[in-house]
Amino acid sequence: MVAGIVTGRLAFVTGAGSGIGRAACQVLSREGATVIAADRNYDQAVETIKKHTSLAHGSNGIGDHSALELDVSDSKAVQNALEQTLKLYKKPPTIVINSAGITRDNWMLKLSEADYDSVLDVNLKGTFLVMQAFARAMTEAAVTSGSIVNISSIVGKYGNIGQTNYCGSKAGVVGMSQAAAKELGKFNIRVNAILPGFINTPIVDTVPEKVKQGILKLVPLGRLGSPVEVAEIITFLSSDKSSFITGAAIDVTGGY
Repeated sequence: MVAGIVTGRLAFVTGAGSGIGRAACQVLSREGATVIAADRNYDQAVETIKKHTSLAHGSNGIGDHSALELDVSDSKAVQNALEQTLKLYKKPPTIVINSAGITRDNWMLKLSEADYDSVLDVNLKGTFLVMQAFARAMTEAAVTSGSIVNISSIVGKYGNIGQTNYCGSKAGVVGMSQAAAKELGKFNIRVNAILPGFINTPIVDTVPEKVKQGILKLVPLGRLGSPVEVAEIITFLSSDKSSFITGAAIDVTGGY
């Protein structure tokens, strides 16, 4: 059995097919968790499990890692994912990482209602749906130590040109997480948000190089962060090392 800070825990990770979600699977598994990688792109989720997780089959005493196809904006799909998880592992995850997110960037004056809605549906409503369904399962199972980590963004705090929809969704994630922390504490479930800065992920890859260089000038550490650097904080917040931290919103930005 792997000895780590989340040894023996079951973790459900959305947006697990790439970027921060994939890195979260990597670090959580390294630290002893069984990981369920959920993503809209099932093949990418499978790749995460096959190539980016640390444990050999069954070596953690709970069961193998698994992958699920999931559209977090679809409440029926979320409920189905929970039911599949309960059927496979006979218990709910006690770690839930909401990392699924999309962008549909445009100037506010040109932004379509459809692009506004699609971003809010995934980034904000999707986070809510997963948090609600899995927290409910944790309360019904009377867990003694649950942790939900929701991925926001530093632009949810400061704003960013061309991203009124994205910034609004990520600001909402922080407020929602803090409200949920107040409600779920009595059930031994902690809820925290992480606000990554500019991290080397597929979303940041869409930023024009000239804009990216301008951003780097504003980062005191002078570089993009890596997904693993964010995942290390995710894993800390998922573990009992952070047992008195709930309702927090933690910047991981290189000082931006």
